[in-house]
Amino acid sequence: MEKKDFRILVVDDEKSLVLLASRILKKEGYKVQGAYSGQEALAIIKNFAPNLIISDLKMPEMSGIDLLKKVKKEAPEIDFIILTAYASVENAVEAMKCGALDYLIKPLKNPDELRLAVEKVLERQTLIRSNTLWQSQLTDGLPPTNVIFAGMKDVWQQIQRVAATEATILLHGESGTGKSLIAKVIHQLSNKKGAFVELNCAAIPETLIESELFGHEKGAFTGAIKTKQGKFELAQDGTIFLDEIGEMPLSAQAKLLRILQEKAFERVGGTITLTTNARIVAATNQDLKARIKDKTFREDLYYRLSVFPIELPPLRKREDAIETVGNYLLQNISARMGKRMDKISPKALELLMSYEWPGNIRELYNAIERAVILADEKQELLRPEDLSFIDLAGSDSTSTTSNGDKGAELKKLEEIEREAIEKTLKMTNGHRRKTADILGISLRTLQYKIKKYGYKKRK
Repeated sequence: MEKKDFRILVVDDEKSLVLLASRILKKEGYKVQGAYSGQEALAIIKNFAPNLIISDLKMPEMSGIDLLKKVKKEAPEIDFIILTAYASVENAVEAMKCGALDYLIKPLKNPDELRLAVEKVLERQTLIRSNTLWQSQLTDGLPPTNVIFAGMKDVWQQIQRVAATEATILLHGESGTGKSLIAKVIHQLSNKKGAFVELNCAAIPETLIESELFGHEKGAFTGAIKTKQGKFELAQDGTIFLDEIGEMPLSAQAKLLRILQEKAFERVGGTITLTTNARIVAATNQDLKARIKDKTFREDLYYRLSVFPIELPPLRKREDAIETVGNYLLQNISARMGKRMDKISPKALELLMSYEWPGNIRELYNAIERAVILADEKQELLRPEDLSFIDLAGSDSTSTTSNGDKGAELKKLEEIEREAIEKTLKMTNGHRRKTADILGISLRTLQYKIKKYGYKKRK
């Protein structure tokens, strides 16, 4: 956290001390406001949302300890430094037992004492955010980059170039292609020291999304029983990942555009302008240009988000990815279930590679998990029979179609597939890579199907 983003509230019934402390701290680059009583401080806190309160111990009507207790009950993340006279040091120690971090003796004879005490609090809060980040990364347990980017060498190269910059990134790809994982990799490779904060725009009701993004003040709406920080505040000095950005309502899109332009926002129901330096990574599986034509997505926001667009290919177009990703998933899933399987057999791999995976990696994970459950306890290889539920024609084996009807349907679909491949091969004069690109499948899948159907290039 930088000094310009660190908010301090100075509270004392002595106006001269408030002015002196405010002048010293503003000169250092902090955002500072003053209050001359505990009640006035409570009113200011609602909109100012300080990171630190520096409060006199003895004040009329409400003491510093009473103020501390009230604030800590509502917002325990706000730190306190107590100001006290020599005769009240014992009371200052009592205040520290109630949650104050430090105390300073009045009058403030040396400005460096105040500067040093505040810097310690700033360092503490920065460290807490950093530790939260690393704990989050350890919990996430990201796979190795060779697994995440299997079959996506060009994507990996792009991310290595852009991660350390401040550029806004727009990830586009089908559902299940790993957009969230890649956003986390971007954050890890960046220079950001704050947290990685994620929000799925499709999972939040339209009436609550602005509160989730920007926070709200106590009493801003029914149910807002206390002030809440939004995702952009939590992502200060870090990265905010906005998944399914195409589902964001237009009202929130306007506020997001302002953040991208000015790095500023207000909480719902608030009047104080807050700033953010969070790096934005957005993701979508939709055609945003089509949504612009439908007037459900702002064109100006699209161009602000797509400063650095990255296209994530579907699993069916990522050669060798099924083997690399599949074996990694198999080893992790079987270990979690206490089984011994650590490799996919060649025949099972052929079966996996012949399927189109419309659900991409998410569907592959589910299939391997199901196969591990069905497999024998002592089994070491994943076999084709463990994957008998996979329908190579593209339908799930749990379909309600009767066995007889299903067999006929599969035969017809295979005939269509065979004809499509043969015609495309003829059109490309037998060029297999061009054929695979036209059909929207990987080269390896095409080769498997050529072998499966047993036809050769006709003269």
